[in-house]
Amino acid sequence: MSEPARELLRPRPLQPGDLVVIASLSAPLLPEYEANVEHTERLLERMGFRVRRAPLLQAGHSRWWSAADPAQIAAELNTLLRDPEVRAIVANDGGQTAFGYLDLVDLDAIRADPKPILGYSDISLLHLALYSQTGLVGFHADMATPGFGGNWLSATQQRRDELEGLYFRMLTDPDPIGALPTSPTWECWRAGRAEGALIGGVINRVALVQATRFAVPLEWFDGAVLFWEEMGGEASYVWSYLQVLRYAGILDRIAGMVVGVPRDVAGLEPGGSSPTLTEIVLDVLGSRDIPVLGNVEIGHAGPNLPMPVGTRVRLDAGDRSLSLLEAAVGTSSTAC
Repeated sequence: MSEPARELLRPRPLQPGDLVVIASLSAPLLPEYEANVEHTERLLERMGFRVRRAPLLQAGHSRWWSAADPAQIAAELNTLLRDPEVRAIVANDGGQTAFGYLDLVDLDAIRADPKPILGYSDISLLHLALYSQTGLVGFHADMATPGFGGNWLSATQQRRDELEGLYFRMLTDPDPIGALPTSPTWECWRAGRAEGALIGGVINRVALVQATRFAVPLEWFDGAVLFWEEMGGEASYVWSYLQVLRYAGILDRIAGMVVGVPRDVAGLEPGGSSPTLTEIVLDVLGSRDIPVLGNVEIGHAGPNLPMPVGTRVRLDAGDRSLSLLEAAVGTSSTAC
């Protein structure tokens, strides 16, 4: 299927000295993770940015499972979106709160001054909703607590340097990045090539957002490359979420799929009686002959490769390659 025209809203490229704010957009900052935020601050400063914490990002500040109630989080996010000094927002962590404030986000502020919002997990819900409502490029990328300040520390120095350069380019360079750096974990689950818009996130959020008025229009999946990952739950849940995408018509429209390394999904342990993740994916796809690239670092399992939602990519599963054909930042909105 041909990909429909859509307006892609790109933030302007960041410049040296620009202000980046770390904010609690979902879960609270636990005291034991304070060092993660400090490490993230140093990383962003090394990239040449000024860094500030949003007021709700205080260790121990919480309400239920959240940093605050949804209205408070939305109010703080809207303040950042409206502040011309703030040029990017980095989520501290994921969680279970974004569903509570999607209807409170100032969409006019985003349209007037689009800014990169970095995060994954629960933040992938925010990316999908804002993409569907405004065309904003979503930066499905690492955040402070489980990412920059945590998972990055377990990587080799060479990998950290590689990722730091990649993230800097993603935020500052209006030219396409091109091929993402590969790793030995990448697997071809079904060979083939595809080019299209990159759409996805945590699979349960992809499935759930489509049940709301913030759903990504179904026709936007025509010719798209769907990426997803999952943390926790059961292998059977992943199968069920994929079935939801099948019934929604998404799997009949996409041109390719990229699957992240799963984390803590029960039933996928080696030697178990459950099917492998590869078997689960190919079972639900059935006769849909689309390329599938598996075990890519795009989620909870380790340092993240950035996935700019809405931008055009090229996937070659046989060659185990994924290339970003459009920049995530630019001087103006573009039609794709």
